[in-house]
Order: sequence, then C-alpha cells, then structure tokens
Amino acid sequence: RALHRDYVVRVSSDSESFEFQVSEHLRLSGVYWGACALHLIDSLSALDATYVVSFVRSCQQGCGGFAGNLGHDAHMLYTLSAVQILALFDALDTIDEDRVMRYVASLQRPDGSFAGDEWGEVDTRFSYCALCCASLLGRLDAINVASAVAYVQSCQNFDGGYGCEPGGESHAGQIFTCVGALSLAGRLDLVHREELGWWLCERQTPGGGLNGRPQKDADVCYSWWVLSALNLLDHTGWIDAAALRAFILSCQDLDEGGIADKPGDVPDVFHTFFGIAGLSLLGTDNVPPIDAAHAMPVSVMQAVRARNAARAAARAGAAPVLEAEPPLMRFVDSAFATRVEYELWTAEM
Repeated sequence: RALHRDYVVRVSSDSESFEFQVSEHLRLSGVYWGACALHLIDSLSALDATYVVSFVRSCQQGCGGFAGNLGHDAHMLYTLSAVQILALFDALDTIDEDRVMRYVASLQRPDGSFAGDEWGEVDTRFSYCALCCASLLGRLDAINVASAVAYVQSCQNFDGGYGCEPGGESHAGQIFTCVGALSLAGRLDLVHREELGWWLCERQTPGGGLNGRPQKDADVCYSWWVLSALNLLDHTGWIDAAALRAFILSCQDLDEGGIADKPGDVPDVFHTFFGIAGLSLLGTDNVPPIDAAHAMPVSVMQAVRARNAARAAARAGAAPVLEAEPPLMRFVDSAFATRVEYELWTAEM
C-alpha cells in the first residue's frame, strides 16, 4: 500500500515526465483515478485537498461543463470526473449543480443518446457519464431518463452485450457503461442477465486475467470493466476469483509501486486504480468496498446519498432526512421513475 501511495503521489506531481505531458488533455480523469485509488488504500490525505478542489473548479467552463484541463473545451467525460473528484473530497457543495446539469441535459439528443461535447460525437460512454453525474448530484430529474434507457437498450446485441452505438461490437468497456447506466436508471430488468453473464465470464483467460473481447490479451483494467458488470448482475461468482487476484497482483511493480496492464509492463495511474478497484470488487486484500455503478468507494456514496436525500427533502419543504445508509436511496430509486416523482410524493406526505 505504501508503495502504491508513493507512486500515485509521485507521478501526480512529476510535471516534467513524458507521461505527465502527453496526458495533459485528460488531467481531470487522471486526478480521479489517482484520488480514488488513494481513497481505497486509505491514503487520500496524501493529496492536498484544497489544491485539488481549486484545480477542479478552475476547469469549469462557461457552459457549466468541465474541461480535462485548463485551456481545453468542456466534455462529458471530464464533467463526470470533476463531480467524482469533488464527491471524494466532500466538496460537491462548492459547485452549482443546476449549472452542471444544464450542461449535461443540453447534450441529450432526441433519440435519448448523449453527445460527448458540442461537436456531437455519440457513444454509450456518454450516456453513462450523464446518468452518473445526475445520480451523484441527485438530479436525475434534469434529464430524460426513460429516453436514455431506450437508447442504451438499442445498443444491446444478440450475445447480451452492448456496443458504443446500435450495431456496435460487444466490448467489456461498453458493457460496463451500459449496465452501469441501466443500474443508475433502475432498469437492470432489461438486461439479458444469463447471456451477458456467460459472455462476461468467458473473458477470463488461462492466466487468470480478463480481456475486453474474444481473442484479446488479458489486461488489468478489465478487472474493473468485466467484474463491475458481473457485480451489478449478481454474477461475480461466475469467474475464478483467486486466479484473477493472482493476475492483478502479478502486475504490481514491487520496487517502485503502481500496477501495470500486464506483468512486466510499466505501471500507470489508470491501471493502478482499476487494479485496486478490481481487488475491492473481489473483496480481498483488505480493500474497502467500491460501488460498482458509480465507481466510487461505498463510504463516499453513503455520504453522497445522505446529502442528496437532505437536499431533495429541503426542496420539497420537508424536514431533512439524515439517514446515511443506502436502504433509503434504494427505496427511492426502485419506487420512483424520476426524482421529481419522489419530491412530489414527499411534499404530499
């Protein structure tokens, strides 16, 4: 743990390195990967919270969305990363959530899909980002959830998997975004659980690792993309957990810290986070639980849900609900199609 902590802190501050320079355009996502990895190994305090929150806020553009770094355009990917980082540092109240959600909603298309930015590229990744932003901010009412669900379902394939667009090849990364989006929308009932479960568990290779699609090499990042989807489908037990754990641990750099994509390769923050997140989903190595739908520590999500429940109750004119446990929000998510319905119900009680 100490090695991984020191690795993340070191690469986060080494602004002269080649890796730091070539990842300049996606800095916010890098901060999220590093911060969430540190949170999972109880080392978030190794980062300067005030500096990180200030940097994140400085990346917000006039449209309400966030850019990947200073001097770049706003994008759905980095808007989600910004919201996730602020949630990790308990700083969601430092931004105007209405402004953020106006940006997110502005990118929804008539067919329910979401563009990544003003230039119009459509991908199911962006559908997930939109729903996750809305969920983290407690503002699912700000987007057309039913339409978003319909678009995601139009990307479902005969094998139970999902692609980046209708007719696109099934891929583990896209499957996570689509299953995650459906989970956030409360519509996992639409997933072909058995077919998709088999497709996902067949991603395990003889070496124990997971790949993203047939005939590809195993990669540590799929320890998250595949396993999170299996977790949401209640099929985590369909793979050889011990073999996967051994594969993830074999990708560690035991001298300098960090986790690589494959054994013997150079570590990076992306794979370090997803490797640790994979161990969390496996429930091993004393890594605390992670929320598979939001890709956030469960402890953080408990605080987020309590915050959003209190704010929803306040908007409805009711006394704040201080319950910090998930059951309340599970009830809300399952009983109401949108946050608006929940707020109207609360006002009538």
